[in-house]
Amino acid sequence: MTRIERVPFRREAVDARAGTDPQLTNWPVVYVIDGARSRRAAPDLYVGETVNAHQRMIQHLTGPKRDARLDTIHVVIDDQFNKSACLDLEAHLIRWFSGDGAYQVLNSNAGLASDAQYFDRTRYRDSFRDVFDELRAEGLFRQSIREIENSDMFKLSPFKALNHDQNVAVDSILKALLEDLLHPETRSTLVIQGGPGTGKTIVAIFLMKLLADIAAHRDGDEIEQDSLFVDYFLEGNRDLLAGLRMALVIPQQSLRTSVQRVFGKTPGLDPKSVLSPFQLAESADAFDLVFVDEAHRLGRRANQASGVQNKKFTQINERLFGRDDPSLTQLDWIRARSRHQILLVDELQSVRPHDLAPQTLQQIVRAAKNSDHHFHLMTQMRVKAGSDYVGFVRAALRGEDPVRPDLGDYDLRFFDDLGEMRAAIRAAEAEHRLARLVAGFAWDWVTKPRKGKQRRTDFDIEIDGERLLWNVTDKDWINSPGAVDQVGSIHTVQGYDLNYAGVIIGPDLRLDPTTGKIVADRDNYRDKKGKEKTGSFAGGFTDEQLLAFIRNIYGVLLTRGIRGTFVYVCDPGLRERLRPLFA
Repeated sequence: MTRIERVPFRREAVDARAGTDPQLTNWPVVYVIDGARSRRAAPDLYVGETVNAHQRMIQHLTGPKRDARLDTIHVVIDDQFNKSACLDLEAHLIRWFSGDGAYQVLNSNAGLASDAQYFDRTRYRDSFRDVFDELRAEGLFRQSIREIENSDMFKLSPFKALNHDQNVAVDSILKALLEDLLHPETRSTLVIQGGPGTGKTIVAIFLMKLLADIAAHRDGDEIEQDSLFVDYFLEGNRDLLAGLRMALVIPQQSLRTSVQRVFGKTPGLDPKSVLSPFQLAESADAFDLVFVDEAHRLGRRANQASGVQNKKFTQINERLFGRDDPSLTQLDWIRARSRHQILLVDELQSVRPHDLAPQTLQQIVRAAKNSDHHFHLMTQMRVKAGSDYVGFVRAALRGEDPVRPDLGDYDLRFFDDLGEMRAAIRAAEAEHRLARLVAGFAWDWVTKPRKGKQRRTDFDIEIDGERLLWNVTDKDWINSPGAVDQVGSIHTVQGYDLNYAGVIIGPDLRLDPTTGKIVADRDNYRDKKGKEKTGSFAGGFTDEQLLAFIRNIYGVLLTRGIRGTFVYVCDPGLRERLRPLFA
């Protein structure tokens, strides 16, 4: 039987309650200490586990937590609790509180207990939901578990429990980075490489929080000895990281906004440190360490989204390098403004000609490998069908005939009627949330407001009598009102997770009836920025090069769905080619 004891965070109250309840002095428990919500929009909260709640609270009352804005202890007690169950519940609560966003979680990020197996884990985890419900009834949570776990605050939280692959990478990166920092004259580039869903963004956010916590750690601060990276909380490392100026560069505006929101609710992380490539290059500050998410999306000299950005590109090049050399890229800006960089890369997610050239990415990866600064994430964590699904999708888009892997209960469906797929997405949205239609850029965005011009029509896409709009906002479209009835583009969904993705493979990809090969249809590829001749493509690019970009786009879209992917293909020949694979 689980119960929750509520005790004021004061010495006399803690002593009095311990005297009447032996399970507060000698029993494994989990506890939450929170501050009054009336004090500010996001009060403080701390989660811990211990076998002696009385002694642990005295430590908190005489240590750093004494000065925190905390006033109430909630002790979760169960007659059948053990150490493993308590560690697991502690990790769940930290993730849920971080994802809910009602409180600022004070826990340091030394690494939560991994997803370890222990006796009767399923039964214990069922009981965790009862604990959640009780804490929510007391006002500690605003949202349901489903709402929290579907949120960007949860998915991008620095308190995620990393898998073995990610833990090994974090440990290796820390060792390499700390060694580099020991030598002030050293400049270095570290590369984290991984396919869709391997958690590159999560590793970057986790590392930034961990580095900030090590730098801020002081003698007497609590640190769980079971934490995975506790050994890095040493005085020498603390001194080495003190004052470390960090930034996270995210090329995509939508994802950047989501991460800024997470950083704004996380002690030690500053939303102002989440920047676009332009913002970093224009910053008055130089940085010691810059993380670059989706580094393959960094831009080369090209026609920018606005005349203002075109002018900025020139001005930045001239200020940093004394010239506006067309060969200079946003990666050159980042290297000029920082001593050390950690680049998160998947070259198969480059989707436009003005993204970093494939040759540049290959050189970066090769140099990182040669200097033991390359870290490969292999375990696919997004799609429940596993890593075999990602390889299967990419092989299918290359025109191969891959054997369909065992997808377990993953919901992969093929549709001949877009109206039916649209209805299936709406049903998935009603049951699971985060179900969205997405498509390749094979239709003009005619409804997008243009200065001084009226809309030509009220829809962008018409298929099988279904009329659809492109995403009506670039910022956080996935969570915006009405998103389930719109279609997201690659530029809106790259970097995000969905529960279900309804992928429309447009007429920009078709089957050549003469050769039987999958080819790009240049006329039906409508991304104007994707057609511009720039950088190494200044002289133009071949149909085969365009095909590589379009395949990458659909490779990204087909790997967004955690629970399932629905597929509709516009070109009749390609539809019949892919049907045996996806149906």
